[in-house]
Amino acid sequence: MARITPIRTEADHKAALARIDALMDAVAGTSEADELSVLADLVEAYEAKHFPIELPTPIEAIRFRMEQAGLEPRDLEPYIGSRGKVSEVLSGKQPLTLAMIRALHTHLGIPAEVLVADASSAGNIAETSSLDWGRFPINEMAKRGWIRSVASAKAKAEDLIGELIASAGGMKAVPMPLCRRNDAMRQNAKTDTYALLAWCLKALAASRDQKLAGSYKTGSITLELLTELSKLSAHEDGPKRARDAMSGLGVHLVCVSHLPKTYLDGAALRGVDGGAPIVALTLRYDRIDNFWFSLLHELAHVGRHFNGAAEAFVDDFSLREAPSRHEDPRENEADEWAEEALISRDLWATAGLTSHASYSGIIAFSQRIGVHPAIVAGRVRHQTRNFRAFAPLLGTGEVRKQLEVTQ
Repeated sequence: MARITPIRTEADHKAALARIDALMDAVAGTSEADELSVLADLVEAYEAKHFPIELPTPIEAIRFRMEQAGLEPRDLEPYIGSRGKVSEVLSGKQPLTLAMIRALHTHLGIPAEVLVADASSAGNIAETSSLDWGRFPINEMAKRGWIRSVASAKAKAEDLIGELIASAGGMKAVPMPLCRRNDAMRQNAKTDTYALLAWCLKALAASRDQKLAGSYKTGSITLELLTELSKLSAHEDGPKRARDAMSGLGVHLVCVSHLPKTYLDGAALRGVDGGAPIVALTLRYDRIDNFWFSLLHELAHVGRHFNGAAEAFVDDFSLREAPSRHEDPRENEADEWAEEALISRDLWATAGLTSHASYSGIIAFSQRIGVHPAIVAGRVRHQTRNFRAFAPLLGTGEVRKQLEVTQ
């Protein structure tokens, strides 16, 4: 038998394969047959270390099991759900939920480690283990159609919320930092964390139903761009124009009504795996001035504070009236951009409206600078702390008429 040495390099590997090829016809019991056996073991060990066989994706594993057992897509409905859900899972449009993973593992024998291998699926059990499923506002969510309406919903909360997580993009999409109290966020102390998390999940899911006209480019959201957007407010259909302009920039705008105990005006979120930014608004105060400030504030977060990481900013703008010295400085930075884009400091200094505001003066100034009168009236109200003044100019009830709002 020829002298055999360990396989350490690619060249050693190629030489061993060539020698195995030459020995393939060796007669059993000969030194050549022994050499072939030893070389085969060495090659197998080398290849296991350097060329490991990757686990199949969950979809590949399911399709392989279907082929083995002669199953049709309809045969998966007891484990995945409706015909539509089976189709979405098999096409890769919907990640597996925890309930699906358990059912496929238990009834079809597909290894659980394969089914949870997709990091974007809702099956990242280690991360979900810190969630108290029963604390989600299940009944309110079912009432709104955010989750399925079923008997004993509280007892099935994990599966129901798992389905919402899947529609939001999987566990990687969940803004987990919101599960921890952070007093630096512009968040009401009375906020129910689980209601807030549920709202964010629904906003993420709603964004996945939108098609964007453009692709987001880092650095494209600037103060100058926000200033241009603010001029759209002068049009009667300004909110619709803003949504279309953002789509062209590759940024989602979704409107989702706030849940009880969220005390929320807006949020800036990021899609799965650094996907398109999402500006989500509640429109709880359906006014033109509130819409434009909320929109530009959240866009300022995208432009100034999104750095590729999974960021999530949530904002209750009533807290602007009582700023905290502990507040995240990024909130002030977003305020600065929004205020400057709507009415620049230099222009405001020429307005003379803080002490001598009038309806005619507000309208004339708004026409001069090219924005909706509601924006000027809102600035006067904010700076004078007179929140009853000039209410007819605010465009109350106008934004929801223009934008699709998820209830």
